[in-house]
Amino acid sequence: MPLKKKGSLQTLQRETEAIQRRLDESASVGNYDQHKRDEVEGLWALQDRLRALSLQLQDRDVGPSSNDAEEDSIGEKDEESQEDEDEEEDDDDAAKNRAASDEGADGARVPAEGVPGSYVVLSAFAGDEEGDLSVQKGDVLRVLQKNEDGWWLVQDSDSNRGLVPRNYLRLISSHEQEKQSEDEESDEEWEAENEPLDVQPSTSSDWDSVRKTVTEMDATDVLSAMGAIPPGFRTSTLSRLLEEGMSYRASHYIQPKLSQSELCFKDLHLEPDTGKVRPHSSRVCLTLTLWSCRFIPPPGVGLTVLSRHIRLCAFNGTQVLSNIHTVRAAYSPNSPKAWSFSPRVRGMRPSVLDGDCFLRCDSQSPGLGILFELGTTYVRNSTGQRGNLSCGWSFLQLLDDSGTLLPLRELWNCVCVCVCVRAHSCRTHELTVHGGTPYEREADIDGTSSKRGSNTGVFQQVLMSRKLPKLRVNIKSPNTRTREQLNLLPGTIVGCLSTLPLLAVYRQLLADALLLERVTMQNADLICSSVLATFPEVLDQTDLMDAFKSWVEAENNLKRSDKKDIGVLKKTFQSVFMSGVFPLLFVAGMPTPLWADEDAETCRARFIYSPTQKITMETMLSSSHTHQAFDISQVTYDLLTSAWS
Repeated sequence: MPLKKKGSLQTLQRETEAIQRRLDESASVGNYDQHKRDEVEGLWALQDRLRALSLQLQDRDVGPSSNDAEEDSIGEKDEESQEDEDEEEDDDDAAKNRAASDEGADGARVPAEGVPGSYVVLSAFAGDEEGDLSVQKGDVLRVLQKNEDGWWLVQDSDSNRGLVPRNYLRLISSHEQEKQSEDEESDEEWEAENEPLDVQPSTSSDWDSVRKTVTEMDATDVLSAMGAIPPGFRTSTLSRLLEEGMSYRASHYIQPKLSQSELCFKDLHLEPDTGKVRPHSSRVCLTLTLWSCRFIPPPGVGLTVLSRHIRLCAFNGTQVLSNIHTVRAAYSPNSPKAWSFSPRVRGMRPSVLDGDCFLRCDSQSPGLGILFELGTTYVRNSTGQRGNLSCGWSFLQLLDDSGTLLPLRELWNCVCVCVCVRAHSCRTHELTVHGGTPYEREADIDGTSSKRGSNTGVFQQVLMSRKLPKLRVNIKSPNTRTREQLNLLPGTIVGCLSTLPLLAVYRQLLADALLLERVTMQNADLICSSVLATFPEVLDQTDLMDAFKSWVEAENNLKRSDKKDIGVLKKTFQSVFMSGVFPLLFVAGMPTPLWADEDAETCRARFIYSPTQKITMETMLSSSHTHQAFDISQVTYDLLTSAWS
C-alpha cells in the first residue's frame, strides 16, 4: 500500500522514483519524440519542486541559536506545515473539481500536485482548441493545476480559465513580487502627494466630461471642427498599426513560423525526393486588382495632400489577420473625386503604383474578408504637421459567420452592384465606401444620410445612390503558374503580384539553409547569408524591390531548360541581389525611406536609378565611397530572432 503524502520530501522522492522507472522502461522507436518530451517536462517539474524545497529549507535555517528553541520551532513548523499541507490538499481537491467541471467527462489529462505562485507569460500563445486560454507576453497568471502532459490550468487577471503550455510560463520570484508591490505603493504615494489639497471631489460629472473631451481630442477633431475635412474622415487605423512596429509588415509574415510544439516549422517543409519547398494550400487564395474609386470627397482648404492610397489586409470584423499592403492611387486635378490605379508608365511600373495584388489567409476565423481603407497623407499649411487620414473603408466578406468559405458565384452575387464579365473566373465589384472606421457601422463620409432621408421618392433615392462613394475591385482566381508560386509562400500574406516570383525563390533559399544545410535541427547558430538576412528589409522598401525586379529580366534571358532548374534560378537571384540591391542598403548618403516625402523619394531614386551614381562592388571598395558602419546583422541570419518575432 503506498505511503500517505506527508511533505515535500516524500512527494519529491515519489516523483524521482517514477521518473527512474520510466527511464528504465524501453520506449518504442515510433514514440521516441513523445517519450523524450515527457521526460523533459518531468525534469522541469522536478526542478520547480527542488526550488520550492530549497526555499523552505532556507526558512527553517533562520531561527534561535539554542537547541531547545530549535527543537520547539521545528516542532511548531512541523505542525504548521502539516496544517498547511492539509489546507493545500483541500485546495488541490477544489482545483481538481473545478478542472474536472471545465474539461468535462473526457478525463484525458491526469492532474498532478500544484505549486502556488504567480507566473509570467514569456511569449504570446493563441489557443486553437476548446479549453485553451489565449495569453499575451507579460501577462501574470495564477496556476490552478499542473498536469503531467505539460498543459497547466491557469487563471488570468480577468478570472478567465484555460490551459496553457508549461514552457510559455516562468515563475515570478518573491523578490520580483516585492519589487512590484513597492512600485505600486510608491506610485500611490506619489499620486497622493501630488493631489491638490484645495480641490474637492465634485458630485457633478460636467468637469469629468470636459476633461475626457479635452484629453481625447486629436488633430482629426480639430480639422473637422474647422471644416478642413468631411465629417466622416478619421485618423487612419491601419497607418497607426504600421507605425507601431514590424508586426503588420510583409517582412514579418515572410519569415518561417515555428509549430505549436516548437520542434519544427509550421509552414516550411521540403520534398525529400526533389529537395524543393513542399507546396501547401491555404484556406483563402486569390488575386485582385484595384481599378478605381469615385465620389471620394477631397479635404478642404488648409491641407496639402501628399498621397492618396489604399491599404488592404485580411480582417474578421475585430482583428487584422495579415500584413498591411499599400497601393498608391493616381490623381487628376480635373477629377478631384476620382482615384485610379495601375497607371500606364514607360518601362516597368513601380510596385507602389501596381494595383495587382494577391492574398493568402489560413485563418479559421468566421466572417473573414478583405478590408480596404482609403487614406490620404496630408500636411497642414499653417503648422507643417503631417498626418494620415482615413477617407472611408470597404469590406468584402469571404467566409460566412459559421466559417464556411462562400462559393465564388454566391459571393459575387451578394456583393456586386455592377457586374462586368471579363472571364469565367473574374468578376468586378463595386463596393460601397463607408465613413468612420471599421468599428463604426453607421458613419457617412460627407454626412449625406440626412439628405437621403429627405428624398422619399424612388427617383431621388436612385440619383442619390449613384453619387455614393464606390470602390471598384476585380477578384479572380489565380492561374496554374501563379497558384504554384503562391503555394510556396506562408499560409497568410498579402503583397504585390509582380514580386511573387522573388518571394518564391527566397522561400526556397530559406528552406535550403534551415532544413537542408544545417548539421542538426537543434543547431541555432547564426547562418552566414547576406541574402537571407537583408531581403526582408528590402521587401518593406518598394523602391529597392523595383531595383530588384531586374532579376525578372535576367530570368527571361535564360534558356528554357534553365528556367525550370531551381539551382540556376537561385544563383541568378543571389547574383542580382548582391550586385544591384545589397550595396544600396548601407549607403551613407541615401536617406531612410519616408512615406509620401517627395524630397526623400527623389534623393533615393537618384541613388537607385542614376547611372552616374550606380553603386557596384568596385565602388564600394574604393576609398571615395562612404557607407554605414559594419554590423554583423548585415551578413548573418538569426534563426531564433526571426522565428520568435
